[in-house]
Amino acid sequence: MFDYVIDTNILMSMLISGKSQYRTILSFFRFYLPEYSLTELDEYKDVIFNKTKFNSDELSDFIYFVFTSISVIPNFAISKDAIKDATKICEKVDIKDVAFVALAKDINKPLLTRDEKLYAGLKKQGFKDIMLFGDFLKQI
Repeated sequence: MFDYVIDTNILMSMLISGKSQYRTILSFFRFYLPEYSLTELDEYKDVIFNKTKFNSDELSDFIYFVFTSISVIPNFAISKDAIKDATKICEKVDIKDVAFVALAKDINKPLLTRDEKLYAGLKKQGFKDIMLFGDFLKQI
């Protein structure tokens, strides 16, 4: 089994599109999110509810499925060293992504994102353990 850290935009895409491929992916791979992602998700809940392909009951069922397949890591579990390193890396790219980079560094797992600007910026800052979600999908 392969493990990855995912960012909030991937999670939102799962919840909005509800594509059956996500059920398969979540069954074969292990994904992690920092607790911070739940805060971001809550900020965009109206977008999710307005754009989803699901009705209310289907969305609830899918959310339960998704969150039984993803491990949410509490902020306090991420090491201070990883947060410090991630802050240095992210300050010139997007400081809101510190938690994702820190978690990826702390558990030594690649970060998956759909954000091409983030991908390019982190690579430029020397963070190599990152992959675009589209490239991930092509590999599986």
